[in-house]
Amino acid sequence: MPGMVAAANSTHVPDAARAHAEDLGAFVTASPSSYHAAAEVARRAQAAGYAPLDETAAWDVEPGGRYVVVRDGSAIAFVVPAQAGPTTPFTVLGTHTDSPGFKLKPRPTTGREGWWQAGVEVYGGPLLNSWLDRELELAGRLVLRDGSEHLVRTGPFARIPQLAIHLDRAVNDGLTLDKQRHTQPVFGLGDLADADVLAELAARVETAQGVVDAADVAGYDVVVADTQPPRAFGAGGSLWASGRLDNLLSTHAALVALLGADPADLTSVAVLAAFDHEEIGSESRSGAAGPFLADVLGRVSRALGAGGEDRRRAFAASVCVSSDVGHAVHPNYPERHDPANHPVAGGGPILKINANQRYATDAHGAARWQAACAAADVPTQEFVSNNAIPCGSTIGPITATRLGIRVVDVGVPILSMHSARELTAVVDPWYLSRAMAAVLAG
Repeated sequence: MPGMVAAANSTHVPDAARAHAEDLGAFVTASPSSYHAAAEVARRAQAAGYAPLDETAAWDVEPGGRYVVVRDGSAIAFVVPAQAGPTTPFTVLGTHTDSPGFKLKPRPTTGREGWWQAGVEVYGGPLLNSWLDRELELAGRLVLRDGSEHLVRTGPFARIPQLAIHLDRAVNDGLTLDKQRHTQPVFGLGDLADADVLAELAARVETAQGVVDAADVAGYDVVVADTQPPRAFGAGGSLWASGRLDNLLSTHAALVALLGADPADLTSVAVLAAFDHEEIGSESRSGAAGPFLADVLGRVSRALGAGGEDRRRAFAASVCVSSDVGHAVHPNYPERHDPANHPVAGGGPILKINANQRYATDAHGAARWQAACAAADVPTQEFVSNNAIPCGSTIGPITATRLGIRVVDVGVPILSMHSARELTAVVDPWYLSRAMAAVLAG
């Protein structure tokens, strides 16, 4: 396609790309769960002057304003152009905040043979073997009996131990893990009667009345997260390894792009929509298949004086860039990829295309993406799946279906997708954010 730039052979990484990666690392570290990620989006937005909105209150949205709203593990931040009116369109950067892994079950304290264990349920489609023998933490939200919500994280706390090769001599011929029996992490030793996972979580919450007791916890949404810090490595420090790149990489890139947008320069309402529950189908009140984005855009339209006709005109002129990580060609398994389209790490963000609309990119969306990458001086490349290996999907087709706005699916090529620790090139998240900024600029 026009505008495509081949990957450079050099391991030189611009200082700006390194700085972006380091900030991405800080964002990932602050976001062990989708609830933490949404809170971090809101924290950074508010630090940049965005006004927080409460969904239960009336909104005072005005041209030239910047706002952010959180619903559970999702966050939407937006900038209204200074000259916005009833038919002003929207430019949406769509991402997701959740990652595949494990979620704490009801009655979460279990164990046997002197080991204390946490009862967990598989969330999404993680590469199970990648979670073995890592120091893990529990993180998420607790809701107390008084209705208050508190974010909580344990730091290194648990581990899913692998069976020694001496007890399974054929393990290197093919590891098979039973999702129920083999994935329950250990977190202590002793009499099971003395163990209490909820007490460990509650003890890390402090209120005006003091430390919370486990009996005060009325509900919780808690996941398991890897605690190894993100880092650069490899020749020239050109590679970047981190947990939860799927899809905090895109969320961070979009947030950086949005925070750099000036209301005086915009011709459309610039929006970051970071959704929860993408890894399990998006069908929730805070997922892309739910009403969150439509609710927010509708309230913004009404604040700008739009009626039904005006809103439909605005949506017809709007666009959503749905960004999620994609597959770089794996050097050990090149036959798993399309033989003609080989996106490489370091070659810039990918344009995702699928004939069966698993990705929502069409010709107009592709042209707009190519133009944005050219304007940002960013290389880009295409991804299409091998016909024998169907691809996954994204929030893109869901958003196009719900709102009727044009959607283009993009991302960054990575290896080890859905691993506890994923791999990308240091330059690619920076490239993605620059291209997103160009999209917002029009």
